[in-house]
Amino acid sequence: MSDGTHLTFCRICESLCGLRVTVEDNQVVEVHPDQQHVATSGFSCPKGLKQAQLYDSPDRLEYPMKRTGTKWERVSWEQALTEIGQKVKQLRGDHGPDSLAMYVGTAAGFGVLHPVFAQGFMTAIGSKSMYASATQDCSNKFAVAREVYGFPFTQPFPDLDHTRCLIIVGANPVISKWSFLQVPNPGRTLQHLRERGGKLIVVDPRKTETAKLADQHLFIRPNTDPFFYLSFLNELERQGGVHRERAASMAEGIDEVLALARAWPATRTESVTQIPAATLADLVTTFRTSDGAALYSSTGVNMGTNGSLGFWLQECINLLSGNLDRRGGTLVGRGVIDFPAFGKRTGVLMRDDVSRVGHFSSVNDAFPGGVLADEILTPGDKQVRALFVTGGNPLITMANSGRLKKAFEQLELLVTLDLFRNETGSVANYVLPCTSPLERPDLPFIFPLMLGLQKKPYLQATRAVVEPRGEVRDEATIYLQLCKAAGLGLFGSTVAQKVLEGLLAVHTRLQPKGKQPSLPQEALLSFLLRLTGQPGFEHLLEHSPHGWLREAHQADDFVQDRVLTLSRKVQLAPAKFLEQAKKLDADFEQERADARSLKLIGRRAVQTHNSWTHNIPAFVHEQTNYLYMHPDDARRAGLSDGALADVTSDTATVRVPIRILADLMPGTVALPHGWGHQHATGLSVASKTRGVNVNLLAADGPGRLEKLSGMAHLTGFNVEVTSAAGPQNPTSWSGL
Repeated sequence: MSDGTHLTFCRICESLCGLRVTVEDNQVVEVHPDQQHVATSGFSCPKGLKQAQLYDSPDRLEYPMKRTGTKWERVSWEQALTEIGQKVKQLRGDHGPDSLAMYVGTAAGFGVLHPVFAQGFMTAIGSKSMYASATQDCSNKFAVAREVYGFPFTQPFPDLDHTRCLIIVGANPVISKWSFLQVPNPGRTLQHLRERGGKLIVVDPRKTETAKLADQHLFIRPNTDPFFYLSFLNELERQGGVHRERAASMAEGIDEVLALARAWPATRTESVTQIPAATLADLVTTFRTSDGAALYSSTGVNMGTNGSLGFWLQECINLLSGNLDRRGGTLVGRGVIDFPAFGKRTGVLMRDDVSRVGHFSSVNDAFPGGVLADEILTPGDKQVRALFVTGGNPLITMANSGRLKKAFEQLELLVTLDLFRNETGSVANYVLPCTSPLERPDLPFIFPLMLGLQKKPYLQATRAVVEPRGEVRDEATIYLQLCKAAGLGLFGSTVAQKVLEGLLAVHTRLQPKGKQPSLPQEALLSFLLRLTGQPGFEHLLEHSPHGWLREAHQADDFVQDRVLTLSRKVQLAPAKFLEQAKKLDADFEQERADARSLKLIGRRAVQTHNSWTHNIPAFVHEQTNYLYMHPDDARRAGLSDGALADVTSDTATVRVPIRILADLMPGTVALPHGWGHQHATGLSVASKTRGVNVNLLAADGPGRLEKLSGMAHLTGFNVEVTSAAGPQNPTSWSGL
């Protein structure tokens, strides 16, 4: 790395925006959007442009740290690796490989080598005790795709450049960016859709930033999405909008799913969704008569009680309306690697085992995070006794995190790999310092590389733009060294372990004296590209520094030969989904009974990304999150703007100030997630904020998870909001 301006790309979220980074004396001094980037074309959000402030924080981990009691001490890499390796060996021998678990967070997915080597470490141990952040926000989509399309990562997406009608349910891409699709500058993309005559309709309990760009916004009562979809499908058939001949050529189970929907006319469901039957009929007419239309949803649907059923019904509608695999409808991308075919052939991400507690099927080879506390606290064979947390912070992001903290404190070994000692790291035994995205070479992460989930398909390579600070190491190298310390072979292969150890030794010898050991990451990334017949890493850097465009997505390209079910047809009526749908009558009656209850949803701000940026002073404009309430609800509760309120669920009570927001649907309150850092001993800025962790209010445990995907119910659940009473210092893990 050298001083000057470097082309790279952001790895904070799926947008992967192209950047120009100026470096002086190994410090990033300026970050600007890459105006010439082939896909992002000069767009970047504030998080990406200020990310160097995060990585240059004085709180940044630079050395391995070990906790003894309440005290932290700096230790050498040799000591940390040796002691962790010995404990892994002991636990594996005494209690079996499944007693060692791993939690993989979102940050692990924004690079290529990190998740690969993390999985290689767990395969070396022989453990199936994998947990992932996906069970907090998107496992429903994976569970549905496996049953419907034959592979969990087969994820159709709207053809945004050609659709004539886009209905967005429970998503706010203007703020949160797109999920399961790389769409730089989503606001401008949606404006373009309308400028060329397309209709944009948003269905959401809040008039979001995206809804304010739309032609139409419909309020929907939180957690009633499956009933909306059922009535949508019911009305689609009533209007003659089911393309039976086309559907029959590509799918099975048409009659079964239509029969299910016939029991749910909008005249029945309007009492819980609060979308009038006439309004829904007009919506379906607009969708049905558009020359190319798509339904799209995200976390607002995913994290509800029936997230899998909701997403399944959405996919059925997109197909039965004639819009799957159609220009202007929904498309299925092709990655550089045909990963679905590889996974189906090798069994990767297709495990059929179930969790010890709750008997939940694994999704993407991982068990639900919502039973992790139970797996730690419940004695017996395969009880989890050690946990590696990589690229995540489960004590902020997971349901009932107060209980989860108590479980973590009972572990015999807790290791975090991170840039900071966050909430989870604060209760760990060891924290291992990792390189930041700007300190490592990379390719776009797994979605575009392996699945083609990009609005505009392209590839790009980046070198590190600054030298790693202190003694930080990249995750791939750390996991290789942990395998060696535990006497294991990465991926269960002694040959792979020896070869990679040799590469590590050679590459380290070639580096300047004093530099930390590191695998030749650029060479490994180039090898990956060459295996797939793509230009090598160096070629991309030299000839396509702003990105290398790939072939555009094609319609009629999926159902012919890429459906991976046994029959090679889309399965619209999987037995387990029809069985789960039998509970909808009871759920419907529960929603009717809860009609007067307040429902809690989330909300994001453009300056923050989950909990990651709350340690940057420039982004902490407010020292707390707020509970947003509709004026009518606040009036009934005797609350005014700025007043303190107690928010109570069946797991906890948190205290938070009120903000009045007329954009909310009456009966809905919103509390942004990612706050509650008072217990993060290594975050000097964030720990001084007064915000509360909304996930204290969400329930975990086998009886509280969505059965098909194992997801926790993190949005649309009932809460009680009252004027604050008693002490006003809510800093304990139980809320008050």
